[in-house]
Amino acid sequence: MSTGKVKAAQLWGKNKDDLKKQLDDLKTELVQLRTQKIAGGASSKLTKIHDVRKSIARVLTVINANQRSQLRLFYKGKKYLPLDLRPKQTRAMRRRLTTHEAGIVSEKQKKKQMHFPQRNFAVKVRSTHRRLLGRRAGGSKTIDWRKIADTHSQAEA
Repeated sequence: MSTGKVKAAQLWGKNKDDLKKQLDDLKTELVQLRTQKIAGGASSKLTKIHDVRKSIARVLTVINANQRSQLRLFYKGKKYLPLDLRPKQTRAMRRRLTTHEAGIVSEKQKKKQMHFPQRNFAVKVRSTHRRLLGRRAGGSKTIDWRKIADTHSQAEA
């Protein structure tokens, strides 16, 4: 029978067979403690039952973590991953297009971009440029930046 709590740090170094053996030992100890409790054992057995249950949980956690890491190694580089090994995220994030899919441009879209490129619209004039152009300060007219540059170069000359 094991004495004291099982430390998780000790478990990480053990192999699968040792962990299985320790799990079986802890389970048999738990059965014995429960029978002693029914037979009318001391109240200290109740805390011991708690410790043994938590130790079993620690051993199972280490076993499952090792198993998952082995599965991750097995599926690394494969096209598909089991659902429980995929990142959880949110439902919307999982259904979102991948960066590759989002970047794909269809033939139709390529032709459309080639024949109808993005237009360069005029930009709203700042107050410093309004002064150069002789406009009212409160006006909200838009003007082409090339005209501003021409006017600015004429004002400097």
